Amino acid sequence: MNKRFFERTYQLHEVTDYINWIYFFHAWGFSPRFASISKVHGCDVCKASWLNTFPEKEVNKATEAMQLYKEGGRMLQQLEQDYCTHSLVRLCEANSDGDDLLLDDVRLPLLRQQMQKEGESFLCLSDFVRPLSSGVKDTVGTFCSTVDDEMEHLYEKDDYKRMLVQTLCDRLAEATTEKVHEEVRRTLWGYASDEQLSIDDLLVEKFQGIRPAVGYPSLPDISVNFLLDKLLNYNSIGISLTENGMMKPHASVSGLMFAHPQSHYFSIGKIGLDQLQNYAQRRGMNISDVQKFLAANL
Repeated sequence: MNKRFFERTYQLHEVTDYINWIYFFHAWGFSPRFASISKVHGCDVCKASWLNTFPEKEVNKATEAMQLYKEGGRMLQQLEQDYCTHSLVRLCEANSDGDDLLLDDVRLPLLRQQMQKEGESFLCLSDFVRPLSSGVKDTVGTFCSTVDDEMEHLYEKDDYKRMLVQTLCDRLAEATTEKVHEEVRRTLWGYASDEQLSIDDLLVEKFQGIRPAVGYPSLPDISVNFLLDKLLNYNSIGISLTENGMMKPHASVSGLMFAHPQSHYFSIGKIGLDQLQNYAQRRGMNISDVQKFLAANL
């Protein structure tokens, strides 16, 4: 086994502390402030005090949020009995070669910002990795995380419970990634071995480095999953890819990990026909196929 390849399986209680409840409540149509119920002690006095922080016109909505959080907690306890989450991480020898990343034996073409910005650089994720011309190897992490597939097929005749499970699964996949990324920084890669951050600090990304996910603004091409799959073997933890590069289970996340102290998130935004053609050539794909994956960037 590659000494820089790691597989993790977690019991649900090991990752629930890493759930970002803001996004759970967002999926149910609640504004972020209602997610603060997740930090309230479960006693009646504390819950009543929390409700009293809302204006009268929002008390009913806050009560609904409280009930949803309670039911979500109960569902997590039920799921805990039968299901787990999973993650793969591969720490690759890496260099940048222009706008490409060289990750072990895989070349990963990337996109660069192209829209005019006053006094700012046009960023590409490869900027955060030592160039091949330096003669010095760098490291980039690749990862994927998911839930047990069966979880997404529970309660198919109960719309409410099915949505409850799906929204919890989405959060569990992200929480699993948060937990394994912490382990990567502190021990597996160890570039931040002295890191001591609270969960709240983790969720607002106070750690060194970034973790851009496939399909997100700095890594918008979902077909990148086919290249990461070569490095990680998604199927070994139950992830399959559709012909369009979407992951199944739906509650799955994949991407890259960078350690550069100045690395930060950004959006590629709109690109021109020149970069589209160049990117398609570097990917070895037809322009028409690349256009489908990058429709939002054209």
